[in-house]
Amino acid sequence: MSHAQVPSLNTTHSGVPERLAIEADAAKARLCSFRTLPESKPRKKAVRLPPNTSRDSFDIAINALVSILGEKGVEVNDKELRDGWYMEHPNTHDAFHIVDQEEMVCSALAYPASVSEVQAIVRWANEFKIPIWPISMGRNLGYGGAAPRVPGSVVVDLGRNMNKILKLDENSATCMVEPGVSYFKLYEEIQKRKLPLWIDTPDLGGGSVLGNAIDRGVGYTPYGDHFANHCGMEVVLPDGSLLRTGMGAVPGKDGADNPTWESFQHAYGPAIDGIFSQSNFGIVTKMGFWLMPESGHQSYMVTFPREEDFEQIVDIIRPLALKRILGNIPQLRHAVHELAVTGRPRATWYTGSGSLPRAAITQALKTMPVGDVSWVFYGTQYGDVASIASQLDIVKSEFSKIPGSRFMLPSELPADHYIHSRVQVCSGVPILKELDWLNWKPNAAHLFFSPITPTDSKNARIVHNLIDKLHQKWGFDTMPTLCIAGREMHYIANIVYDRADEDEKRRARGLMREMITAAAKEGFGEYRTHLLFADQVAETYSWGGGALRKFNETIKDALDPNGILSPGRNGIWPKSYRGNGWELIGQDSLESVAAKL
Repeated sequence: MSHAQVPSLNTTHSGVPERLAIEADAAKARLCSFRTLPESKPRKKAVRLPPNTSRDSFDIAINALVSILGEKGVEVNDKELRDGWYMEHPNTHDAFHIVDQEEMVCSALAYPASVSEVQAIVRWANEFKIPIWPISMGRNLGYGGAAPRVPGSVVVDLGRNMNKILKLDENSATCMVEPGVSYFKLYEEIQKRKLPLWIDTPDLGGGSVLGNAIDRGVGYTPYGDHFANHCGMEVVLPDGSLLRTGMGAVPGKDGADNPTWESFQHAYGPAIDGIFSQSNFGIVTKMGFWLMPESGHQSYMVTFPREEDFEQIVDIIRPLALKRILGNIPQLRHAVHELAVTGRPRATWYTGSGSLPRAAITQALKTMPVGDVSWVFYGTQYGDVASIASQLDIVKSEFSKIPGSRFMLPSELPADHYIHSRVQVCSGVPILKELDWLNWKPNAAHLFFSPITPTDSKNARIVHNLIDKLHQKWGFDTMPTLCIAGREMHYIANIVYDRADEDEKRRARGLMREMITAAAKEGFGEYRTHLLFADQVAETYSWGGGALRKFNETIKDALDPNGILSPGRNGIWPKSYRGNGWELIGQDSLESVAAKL
């Protein structure tokens, strides 16, 4: 692959920094070498129209939108669909489609260049009763990407033209960004200015800083809870009016922004920022963040030999995290990841059907630097040399209680080992390495199943067992990543599948459905999910006769009476859609999604 084929951050907001150009070329080449699907194929239908919209009325509406945004600001989605890859992902559909590629597609795309244009688009949608689906950059891969929940919606791509770092303050360690600012872009700007500040990145650096926080994504430094470390929003409401949250609601002197907007999260009265995360109540056009002052740091890895060490590992982590001895949001991964992150396909070690047998895992791991292990813990400590040494003494002492555990520093492992990418991520450096485990399957795609559990061995074992059992039933490899805090764990199961294999996609849907149901029966819910499973997940939050859902619907109907803004996002439907066949709950609806939509 030539370098010119990988977009550069110097030329586009969604590109890769020059420091990663060679790595990006190599990552793309590896992915493409395992692809059997054509880059694109002819469309079955030229344009997927919005609900209850004729082609004539659609054309009239599009002409009106062009009059607002100009010819370059509107694009009808009538071309062949390309799945691309991480750095060249589509904004027209889900690159990791788990139903037919053409089902979850938009009718057109709008590219606003200012807040006033976003407001004008919202008013346009209300006038023509056409649903819109705003995206920041569309790299929500594993959860639906840029695809709209209602086919035929108009995707509002905020990132293409609204991608400025509006403020970057060294003294307060804060910033204010637009939706199109990626982790790559924010990091590179900080380096360019030589500021002693860190960002917190969720492994890969191509996603939107703003968009990830709104979806309550996580990273791995002490600032790893992205929404908890936001401060201040500007929001376009579904009627086109503009709102600022927190101290931004107080006008600054002489028309300037309030000087404490990025410094104090709350305003006077109710704290409302939370209703704009994982919702469809408004379009966030600006967002402030707290940045971490740079720090000394030391990453490390601890391996554990037995599957049954799992409970003891969790129970050792909990008090370390509660006492804040652990410096970051550490990861506990299954040893299958040691194979997957090499970028080599599953067939390197096993060509049989069903889940990867333990014997095959054992044999493969014997060729790896860490040897035959079952669990791998990645942690990082922060501070000065003395404090880090003190923390590590405690960490090593606690984990040494597990027979056969091994503590390793990055210097003890080969230069190409995965731990070196953890060093970068845990010190705020966005990377591309995490793409490599996608090559586990040809035409690689993935889904995330992401329940939250308490950080205790009993509950962790319940969730792990049901996930592992169902992965075996549906024929997928159990490949979990546990992001562990003192009181809770994000248990993220990575389902890697071949998007060219219709049976594998069917089984991936079946696995997701059954895990959602099984986890809910045990009292566990997901914090985030793919858009096609949003209704089923929302339904599991059923305490009090679905009081939470009813409350969300009340807010939705009050703010968006025409139901134009992201209908169905995270299971929140406006009244014009509710009960009309749009909700997808249970086996029949998901297996017949093409027919229903």
